[in-house]
Amino acid sequence: MQADAAALRWPVVNVELGIRGDATLVVSDADTAIALRSGSVPVLGTPRVVALLEEATVAAIGDRLPDGQTTVAMRIQVDHLQPTAVGGVVEAEAILEKVEGRRLTFTVSASDAKGLVAAGKVTRALVEVERFLSKAE
Repeated sequence: MQADAAALRWPVVNVELGIRGDATLVVSDADTAIALRSGSVPVLGTPRVVALLEEATVAAIGDRLPDGQTTVAMRIQVDHLQPTAVGGVVEAEAILEKVEGRRLTFTVSASDAKGLVAAGKVTRALVEVERFLSKAE
């Protein structure tokens, strides 16, 4: 019975495996490890890489969810592999790999002119916006 109640509370996520989202960033001084206080070098900071990868996952989902629902990041596993200088262009890609209940797992990557900058997985959870926000109060 408990499984049935959970199924009623969380509608099936109606998205196709393989959907893709993209995001692009021209690295500015505000995106550097120094500005983000995550390091002492003037290159693209890892927190900004993670945000760019998340942006690509959000773009993949787009408007596929009903009103009142959204997704939030719940697990991020990323390897930041090489630096990108200020002025560099980084392109991120997210591809939906798996749907388990209300969890959507994306394979993500980011590349610049020199090659792969970051790669990993981002898992997002489907939430009801009002209910989710009430937990933050």
